[in-house]
Amino acid sequence: MRWDAEQVRRSAPPPRQRKHPVKKKRHNNKVRYFLSIILISAILAGIGWLLCNDLLALNKREHTAQIVVTDGEKLGSVATSLKQEGLIQFKFFFLLYGMMSDTEVVAGTYELNTDMDYHALLTAMSARSGARQTVDITIPEGYSMDQIFTLLEENNVNTVEDLTETAANGDFDYDFLEGKEKGDASRLEGYLFPDTYQFYCGGDPEDVIDKMLQNFDNKMTDELMAAVESSPYSLDEIIIIASLIEKETDGSDRSVISSVIRNRLNNSGETAGYLQIDASLLYALGEHKETLTQEDMQIDSPYNLYKYKGLPPTPIANPGMSSIRAALYPDDTNYYFYALGDDGVHHFFRTYQEHLDFLASLNEE
Repeated sequence: MRWDAEQVRRSAPPPRQRKHPVKKKRHNNKVRYFLSIILISAILAGIGWLLCNDLLALNKREHTAQIVVTDGEKLGSVATSLKQEGLIQFKFFFLLYGMMSDTEVVAGTYELNTDMDYHALLTAMSARSGARQTVDITIPEGYSMDQIFTLLEENNVNTVEDLTETAANGDFDYDFLEGKEKGDASRLEGYLFPDTYQFYCGGDPEDVIDKMLQNFDNKMTDELMAAVESSPYSLDEIIIIASLIEKETDGSDRSVISSVIRNRLNNSGETAGYLQIDASLLYALGEHKETLTQEDMQIDSPYNLYKYKGLPPTPIANPGMSSIRAALYPDDTNYYFYALGDDGVHHFFRTYQEHLDFLASLNEE
């Protein structure tokens, strides 16, 4: 049976009308994308505004805090302290800014506030800071190194532990320390010059100690160093003698005590070379006692000058300039003994018998 084209066309089912859901879906996707862009932009703008506020210290509640930066502390730890004190809000952003600014924070105690932006905070904790807290400390003449370090710790300059470790192992470039091996803090005893200083709270322990050593170096003028050169003693021995004088003197008899020490060192006839100075034994005991016992006088220590002849191995204190000069320029006397009288001053004697007679007269009164 043959079909012509017209018959085929008429018998074929009508074509289906095409729908256009794709266009509608594409339209919906464009709307969603546009709304997402707006939402993300709004979120980023909000975050940016918060970061900007933190960066520039805008809209912050007025607040002041004390921040302590320890020696060698990392910026991340410092940022944690700033966040905890409410000085910054975003630690990661502060760290990013700090790394980009390449500003190094240094040890110290700082008074900071919420008016400071990131730049001001970093600058305030840097070496050129004007916000580092300082303290004026007077170190008395005759203080030992332990006493000095305790005083510094009490005034928040640094800890006894860190100062002692630095005294033992720090690098200090001074001629008077030449030959003194690291590892023992006592190598600096006698050279921490007593004076009034201004220290940074939380300051670098090496800077703290160096300030006192530099003062000693400055105080030892050409005249004094020439006197050391012309004396029969080394600088170390002069400082040891000065420290003994400092701990024994009432302030008015330094040169006379110096003569007694020189006489005993130079002529052992009266005292057999023993200095028999209580202050050195007290240094060995590590405590202050009004009266030394016979048991104390038997302890085996090179600082026990009742048991060992000559000078102790190191200074027993940090002497002031008056005692250093007295060690260099003693009075010319024949005294070998002295004792403290009831009148509060030292009495000096040429012979042991004169010394004993004086002590007996004190017991009779």
